[in-house]
Amino acid sequence: MKRSRTLASAAVVALVTGLGAPAWAETLQDAIALAYRTNPNLLAQRANQRALDETVVQARSGLRPTLSGSVGASYTRNDFPTVTQFVDTNNDGVPDTQVSSSSSESDGATAGVSLSQNIWTAGRSALAIDQARAGVLAGRETLRGTEQSVMLAVIQAYVNVTRDMEILRIREENLSVLQRQLEETSARFEVGEITRTDVAQAEASLAQSQADLASARAQLSTSRAAYAAVVGQSPTDLEAAPVLPTIPADFDAAMEVALARNPGLLAAQYRLQQAEAAVAAARAEYLPSIRATASYGGTATDLSNLDELADRRSFTAGATLSVPLFTGGLNRSRVAQSLEQANAAQIAIEAERRTILQNVSSAYAQVLSTRANVTAGNEAVRAASVAAEGVRQEAQVGLRTTLDVLNQEVALRSAQTALASARAAEYVARASLLSAMGQLEGPALNPTLEAYDAKANYDRVRNRGALPWDGVIEALDRVASPPVVDADDAPDAPIDAQLKSEVVETAPQN
Repeated sequence: MKRSRTLASAAVVALVTGLGAPAWAETLQDAIALAYRTNPNLLAQRANQRALDETVVQARSGLRPTLSGSVGASYTRNDFPTVTQFVDTNNDGVPDTQVSSSSSESDGATAGVSLSQNIWTAGRSALAIDQARAGVLAGRETLRGTEQSVMLAVIQAYVNVTRDMEILRIREENLSVLQRQLEETSARFEVGEITRTDVAQAEASLAQSQADLASARAQLSTSRAAYAAVVGQSPTDLEAAPVLPTIPADFDAAMEVALARNPGLLAAQYRLQQAEAAVAAARAEYLPSIRATASYGGTATDLSNLDELADRRSFTAGATLSVPLFTGGLNRSRVAQSLEQANAAQIAIEAERRTILQNVSSAYAQVLSTRANVTAGNEAVRAASVAAEGVRQEAQVGLRTTLDVLNQEVALRSAQTALASARAAEYVARASLLSAMGQLEGPALNPTLEAYDAKANYDRVRNRGALPWDGVIEALDRVASPPVVDADDAPDAPIDAQLKSEVVETAPQN
């Protein structure tokens, strides 16, 4: 109960702070910096990427020996019966028989170490490393995509709050104007210049304005909550959003950048590399492998004399060539499975290109549309302001009715509200286009940010457990290993062929 009251109080304080005098001003770059450091979704994806880095360490362990030690003790007891026959003392024709038992006991101990080293696995170890590396690179692009999603959410939340604060200001100003209008109308009614109908019209407009103001406050509260969820603190007095990075002047240029930089597409290309390496690894299971082994240890036949462990020692070394002869269809199934997974990864690239086309087209159209709306909105506000002032002056000399004045005030406030919404929509559309193009990273929006370097952790952990001969074993393992072959490209629809020809693409580089 105490926690619920605390959260409720915090919500009230946040709303009051937004409506009252703030303690300090906050910029979009401040919000981006805080979200970049603390947003849970972004932090979780960074942790996932660090975990993914460990897959390379695990794959490289296949190049290294395994060393294990063992100590054992045993105890054995054997019980067996002994039958003894005597002469027939009872004269019944049956010799007397006596059954007795005897037992023997023995104990012992063993201790030793064993070592095993892969010499050649037909590429299994080397290809596992290739898969892990491609997975890490795909993960980096996924992290970059998450970062851009978070940055877009921050921008949208920031702009929504500034928009709703502006709309609230307009509503408050409208309420003040209509209150003065009602006072003036009431005074004129008292002296008989106008009728009771005019007063009622002013009262109705004031009531509607009060309802609009309440709605604006509720909407601002909702936007503030969304801002706190993505940024990590309640908004204060937000400054106007700064100019975003430049977007291309035409759609084709935007598509070219998106097809080269979009993190979803790059991640899909790396996943294809990973899947193609998995096909080669599955084919390597048909081939033999060579492993060197060695063991050293001692035995003792009596636990009371463990010194024998040092006296009765043995050393064994050898190499084993393993050749798979029959696996019940397992290897063939694994190859078929990996081939289909590679086909799916290839198809996923085409799907990503189509998604890019859809997102860039939608965002670019929104940029053009909202830009036109802002231009029209500015003109509408200018014209409505002139008209409102003219109607008010004409009403003073009896050329306009009270209803004319009220209607024009409504038109002016509607134009101002529409302009505020259009400006917010145009800003978000530009950010959405940058995101679709893969150019909405935190450091690009706030140059003062210390960029998170996903590669730094990889460089730190990749050689964990490394031994001097790792490179030799890896090079040897790649000898005669199955080659990595490009996956079959599915038939292209016309739009797929067009997207492939839009830019000269190069394979992602490690």
